[in-house]
Amino acid sequence: MKILFVCVGNTCRSQMAEAIAKGMGYEAVSAGTHPGEEIAPNAIKVLSEIGLSVENQFPKSTDDIETQGFDKIISMGCGVNCPNLRISQDWNLEDPHGREIGFYRKTRDKILNYLSDL
Repeated sequence: MKILFVCVGNTCRSQMAEAIAKGMGYEAVSAGTHPGEEIAPNAIKVLSEIGLSVENQFPKSTDDIETQGFDKIISMGCGVNCPNLRISQDWNLEDPHGREIGFYRKTRDKILNYLSDL
């Protein structure tokens, strides 16, 4: 299954979802409507705790990727308005940006659960 994860900044939730999905054997890409400069250090840390890496991942815009050919396009729940994307699911995940590491862990674990249910 090929999945596109979309959020605003593409620095936390969607990057974690991409790494986790790849670790589960999915073909995955993430992007944001207004991408930030870099992946959040806490996102990198909580992924490393479960043996995953964001190597070769970086924040990118939905405008800079080919959005056709995905089996699912999943919004992280950030009110993303992408008229050119057909959102399959909205996971309604609160943004961990600027929060403590424990909040990143909870977000990571929710993503793991959602992906297990696909």
